Parts: sequence; structure tokens; C-alpha cells
Amino acid sequence: MNFHLSAITLDEASVVVRSPAIEQEREVAILDLLDANSFRLEGSEAGPYELRLGIAEGRLVFDIRRAGEASSRVQIALAPLRAVIRDYWTVCENFYHAIRTPSPQHVESLDVGRRALHDEGANELRQRLEGKIETDFDTARRLFTLICVLQLRV
Repeated sequence: MNFHLSAITLDEASVVVRSPAIEQEREVAILDLLDANSFRLEGSEAGPYELRLGIAEGRLVFDIRRAGEASSRVQIALAPLRAVIRDYWTVCENFYHAIRTPSPQHVESLDVGRRALHDEGANELRQRLEGKIETDFDTARRLFTLICVLQLRV
């Protein structure tokens, strides 16, 4: 039934400054999402959907629209995700520094930690969206990346 995202944008008012590495993370996450995703607004009979993702008053805002229809807004508390977002960016920063060193074991262990935190964030997001938006794990994982980008304060 076309339950997928056909367009994704970030509310740029929510973003402060992005480094080239973070901008690349954003671009890859959006391209991967548009390539393959499963996204269904509860109560909706069909997609595809256009998503504008932002942050307002400490809440994550999913502004969802179907062509020719008024938008729907889903908001969830951001606080339950903040710790895993913070830990994820800390591990990512260490990972990016470690890949410049000759220690493959260190890079590998950081990568395992990074992936585990990414998975934890995706699972938490799916749980928070339950009853509002249905996604598969891979879609939630990529959405978590975009949420991290929105939360990043440089």
C-alpha cells in the first residue's frame, strides 16, 4: 500500500552548525531512507509520505504529509533518547579519531560500541513511536541518525 517515505527534510531551524562529517551522515541517512524504508502513520490507509523532522520545545516533531492532504503531526518526548544520543556521538567522535591511528583493534571495538548504541537508539525510537508511527528496524535506525543530527550542538 505504499507505506513508505518519499521525501525527508530536517527542520533547519533546529540545527545549529554541522561539520562536513555530520553533514555527510545526514546525507547518507536520507539517501538510504529514500532508497528503502517502511513507514506507516497509524490510521492512514496509504502512503507515500513526506516527512519533515524537527525539534520544538524539547519534543521530537514528525510533520507528516501525503500529497493533497493536510499534514499530521506526531510529537514524542526527546528526553528518553538524549542519553543514548549523547553516548552515540561520543563513541562516534572517538571512532573518527581512532580510524586515523594504526590500531585496528581499537577501531573495531569502537565500531562495535557505535553499532550497539545505534541499535539501542533505533529500538527506543520504535518503542516511543508505538501506536503512532510504524517502522521497520532499518528505517528506525536511519531516522535515529537524523535525530542525532538534529540534537547535535556544536
